[in-house]
Amino acid sequence: MGKNTIKAGVVAVTGASRGIGADIALELARRGFTVACLSRQGVLPAVPADEAALAERLLPFKCDVTDEASLRERFAEIARIGNGLTALINNAGIHLEGRSDQFSTDDFATVMATNTTAVFVASREAYPHLAKTGGMILNMGSFFDRMGVKRNLAYCASKAAVGAITRCLAVEWASSGIRVLNLAPGYILTDLNREALSEGPLSAFLAKRIPTGGPSGPDAVAQLAAALLEESIPFLTGETIYIDGGQGIAH
Repeated sequence: MGKNTIKAGVVAVTGASRGIGADIALELARRGFTVACLSRQGVLPAVPADEAALAERLLPFKCDVTDEASLRERFAEIARIGNGLTALINNAGIHLEGRSDQFSTDDFATVMATNTTAVFVASREAYPHLAKTGGMILNMGSFFDRMGVKRNLAYCASKAAVGAITRCLAVEWASSGIRVLNLAPGYILTDLNREALSEGPLSAFLAKRIPTGGPSGPDAVAQLAAALLEESIPFLTGETIYIDGGQGIAH
């Protein structure tokens, strides 16, 4: 196992104000990472009252991931902090669904701009900084990337593209000392979907369909993301790592 230099610098997390991104930022802070929390409003994730000290390791940055100039400027700012930008977690995303025969081109473009194009642009703009520090990129995909899901054509396509981006960048940037991984969660409870996934027909279906017994909380994704950054495994790159309770492989 090689020396881990990621903790010596700053980890940038997009979409860090709520949901999975917030849990990832908090988990990283618990493990001693300094985290640049990027969001449209530039606010920090809610810090539990009994963990107030975590706020010292969380830095707020206002950033629109669909704006190239915004990403470029924020990464330049972060790179000037301490030992610079050492990792990027492309977490920001959007989920729009609808019948494919009625889904608008504008909505399709919106999903692709946020979930796919922004991953490419953020990675590109972070590249010169990560090349200096031998950093890492962790993309947030989805287990929908390998499924055919009704009413989710745009979302599935966007996440499949994230897997392809991960593989291409991993191969191309390995010589610069940059590792690129894709983390693909299954059904995860967040503030946006908690009611739908916790009661009613979908909840009952998932309880039977997911081998581990139902959806997970975002803490599982956060723990895996933090573990991947905490461990220095140079030979691990380009892979999509699924965390879905076994749903994607269950027959």
